[in-house]
Amino acid sequence: MSTPGSPVIGVLALQGDVREHLTALAAADAVARPVRRPEELAEVDGLVIPGGESTTISKLAHLFGLMEPLRERVRAGMPVYGTCAGLILLAEKILDPRSGQETVGGIDMIVRRNAFGRQNESFESAVAVTGVEGGPVEGVFIRAPWVESVGAGVEVLAEHKGHIVAVRQGAALATSFHPELTGDHRMHALFGDMVRTARSEGVRVGAP
Repeated sequence: MSTPGSPVIGVLALQGDVREHLTALAAADAVARPVRRPEELAEVDGLVIPGGESTTISKLAHLFGLMEPLRERVRAGMPVYGTCAGLILLAEKILDPRSGQETVGGIDMIVRRNAFGRQNESFESAVAVTGVEGGPVEGVFIRAPWVESVGAGVEVLAEHKGHIVAVRQGAALATSFHPELTGDHRMHALFGDMVRTARSEGVRVGAP
């Protein structure tokens, strides 16, 4: 339940597990809204890019006229959180992109798609995340990517079996796993705090 002054956080609602993120954000004291059009993007303080199919989300973002506005706002400092496919979309480079696949960018990292295996190899595992108190979070990995390497400005927040699965660079956060599927809203609360910090420094950073 949001309170007066709660940040307005959008969820890119083109494809993927949008409803679960909206629920988790609301539980983490944010005003959660689906975002499908540029004018809706302009009204939010931060944005979650959900899991789904990264190539499909990329193509739909172009179709809905959202790709360039997304890139502009992320470059301007709008807080953004990508999970699974969202992590791929925030990468500067994909090792194994599909034909025509593009990213939004925002985190200086190279990622590998489907690195943890196919759908039937999905799994859950406890993940200790720097900056999240109260013990490890339960990570749900579904056709999950991992981060192959990061630039000097990227903070590695978590690893699983030697592979990077959570990173942060400035106001951009990304995880290989799906925190919205567990009922544990601490990752969304962390992102909400990031949005509050950005808003305190400049209301709706990067908005037109």
